[in-house]
Amino acid sequence: MDDLMTQIEACRLCADRFAATCTRHAPRPVVWFDPAARLLVASQAPGLRVHEAGIPFWDRSGDRLRAWLGLDKASFYDRSRVAILPTSFCFPGYDAKGSDLPPPALCAATWHSRAMATMPNLRLKLLIGGHAQRWHLGDRRPVTQIVQSWRDAPDGVVPLPHPSWRNTAWLKKNPWFEAELVPHLQARVRQVLQD
Repeated sequence: MDDLMTQIEACRLCADRFAATCTRHAPRPVVWFDPAARLLVASQAPGLRVHEAGIPFWDRSGDRLRAWLGLDKASFYDRSRVAILPTSFCFPGYDAKGSDLPPPALCAATWHSRAMATMPNLRLKLLIGGHAQRWHLGDRRPVTQIVQSWRDAPDGVVPLPHPSWRNTAWLKKNPWFEAELVPHLQARVRQVLQD
């Protein structure tokens, strides 16, 4: 386990790709998982603030996500309880228009299955955004459709939209999310982390 984390932290497979982005940054894998974890936050990729801090969801998206989960920072960042496993461990960079680039598929292909295999105690998987939903579910439908079908998800899985503040309009158009799914989500998270 420690060897795997060290390997991921040292990964530079995407160095040339990141150097060619508008941000021209070096890889900085943000690794946050532990074999004892019961809750998996499967996300897409770190943003620039997370890249700079080296702590997952260390931004406004993290504030919103923790509110959805009903968790304070201490509980959320307790690796023995909560694992955070993005599709890409590094910030992918921005394109010429300042938009996030997609997570490099090479990262998930290289590390994701190996990291998942180290966590036998997972009881709940939260799949945040389309990249995580495609990897874990193989579902290529739009995120809205997948999240709307949350009741039909496999046992122990809850699909979520990205908690980015860019999705505020989506939340306003889909009030059922905070009215129906978030209370269910908070109850499941409490159950998984207290048992």
